[in-house]
Amino acid sequence: MIAVTGATGNVGRALVDRLLAAGRPVRALTRDPERAALPERAEVARFRADDPAGLFDGATGLFLYAQAVTAPLLAAARASGVRHAVLLSSGIVREGADETHPLHVLHADAERLIRDSGLAWTFLRPNGFATNALQWAPQIRAGNTVRGVYADAVSAPIHEDDIAAVAERVLLDEGHEGAVHRLTGPAATTNADQVAAIGAAVGRDLTFVEVDPGKAGPELFPHLDPRMLERLLKTFEDTIGAPPEITTTVEEITGTPARAFTRWARDHAADFGA
Repeated sequence: MIAVTGATGNVGRALVDRLLAAGRPVRALTRDPERAALPERAEVARFRADDPAGLFDGATGLFLYAQAVTAPLLAAARASGVRHAVLLSSGIVREGADETHPLHVLHADAERLIRDSGLAWTFLRPNGFATNALQWAPQIRAGNTVRGVYADAVSAPIHEDDIAAVAERVLLDEGHEGAVHRLTGPAATTNADQVAAIGAAVGRDLTFVEVDPGKAGPELFPHLDPRMLERLLKTFEDTIGAPPEITTTVEEITGTPARAFTRWARDHAADFGA
């Protein structure tokens, strides 16, 4: 049995599907089971971070996202027989990083708690997610212009299912305990390139219009804590003209190369109104 927290999230849902396809029993943990719309073969349970007793009974592996990690939850998992915890961490955790960045603090603290828990562990540190492009979906559904910051910001965004594919292998195969896997997409792409790729996927010519970062606000980042916005904008600015980190970890672990952003755009064309 593998317990998956964040089972309705982009990576968690893809991992649930993969584990079920592999014939493994899955306990999908979500805060709202009634609205989860998870596969019938998954055992769906309400995730209670403040009351984890019984959540992990019968499970030997556990997939975690950083916000779910607490010392009591990890203690409950270990007491229930979980042996191996796999954390969806972040590529921001690396040598020489700004350790005061809120994203670094969140993920580094989660890693520390897991290291101290007595569980075997593996950390997945992906850089930018291709799903971040979904922030443009409302604009693309409404027209052919995308307003955003830093048209030339560069990243190597990774398909969420490639992260799930790595997590599947790490949970099911031996030899990943104590490992840190850095994950990226296969190629560099700018924000403007991504919008063009989405346009090709939906059959429309889309135009990226750059917005002054000093005037960016909730209308462009509606789900972002305002306290995080300034730091995030600086992170984006720092990528302009800088080659992004590109790893081959996805292929090394799964045997299949990481998928390009153009493939992600085709997979998600319906989200943009195609």
